[in-house]
Amino acid sequence: SLFLNQLQKDLEEVKELLTNATRKRVRDVLAAEKQKLELEIKNQPPPKPKDVAEEEKSSLGGYTVKINNYGWDQSDKFVKIYISLNGVQKLPAENVQVNFTERSFDLLVKNLNGKNYTMTFNNLLKPISVEGSSRKIKTDMILVMCKKKREEKWDCLTQVEKESKEKEKAAYDTADPSEGLMNILKKMYAEGDDEMKRTINKAWVESREKQYKGDIPMDI
Repeated sequence: SLFLNQLQKDLEEVKELLTNATRKRVRDVLAAEKQKLELEIKNQPPPKPKDVAEEEKSSLGGYTVKINNYGWDQSDKFVKIYISLNGVQKLPAENVQVNFTERSFDLLVKNLNGKNYTMTFNNLLKPISVEGSSRKIKTDMILVMCKKKREEKWDCLTQVEKESKEKEKAAYDTADPSEGLMNILKKMYAEGDDEMKRTINKAWVESREKQYKGDIPMDI
């Protein structure tokens, strides 16, 4: 590989410098560097046979599609994400890869009908156990099982969802409740029959009278 090539060139140069170096300190530095490079070269993975490399390339051929649709569910111990993919059960199992971290997972499905599929979940709501998490391949579906670190209920899957829910709730909570009621009454009035309109009018007049009486000072 290109990297191995570079290492070998570095090693040749260090050897050359060593033969010319006269100062002990310089020789020691170069000798240490030589040892380091030799070890690094030794630890390089062997080059893959051409056909394996080609096969890997072709298995990631075609184009990559992001999966956006999923369903989810939970038990005490797991959060389960269901991803529909037609024909996924026909793939070799190693073509369906999921990498987990404590707060994320990403899924890669290679070469399903000439396409690759990916899905990434970052900022999961709560931490998961990487070792305890797994994936199952079912007919036309992948099930990703995230093992909860603590047995507790998740209100949603990700931090982002939680924040947007909280924003919605805050907006709803700060809205003037009497305004909400007014809007409901107006809608009922607009859509209601004569009986409904009469009832609303009566309630309206009564509430107005109460308000009016309440405003009048008692000592008049």
